Amino acid sequence: MTMTDLNTTTAAALTARYQKLAGVLHELAAPLTQEQFWAKPFAFGNSFGHLVLHLTGNLNYYIGAQIAGTGYVRDRPVEFSDATRPSKAEVLKKFDHAIEMVIATINSQSTEDWSEEYMGTGADAHNRMEMVLQCATHLHHHIGQIMYIGFELKRKG
Repeated sequence: MTMTDLNTTTAAALTARYQKLAGVLHELAAPLTQEQFWAKPFAFGNSFGHLVLHLTGNLNYYIGAQIAGTGYVRDRPVEFSDATRPSKAEVLKKFDHAIEMVIATINSQSTEDWSEEYMGTGADAHNRMEMVLQCATHLHHHIGQIMYIGFELKRKG
């Protein structure tokens, strides 16, 4: 396998993973009402909506601002405390835009780009590949939490 083949394979695999995880998030959001989307079913933790805001901010900052150069400015505390409760559709649309940006960024990386030094506030990644992988695992982690929130909301009726 050549480096070009490896780059193509890597980009395809990462793209597929981000697309799959975005699809899972949409499936989990679909049955929720606006009220459920923002409900906190536990005395601790976050709502489904706040976790989607957090995931959107995470992707827009760590990949958008730091790799793609989008100029995104993150306000992480608001991701967990935004009291405006935008519509579920609006929040999911912004998440989808972040996923589209991530995929475009992944597909624009050359073999050499993946190993470029990475520096972002709060990140321990040393290169772009590490950061893109960290963001994917972070997304997967929070989808697990979102699943649990969805199960609890369904249980409570």
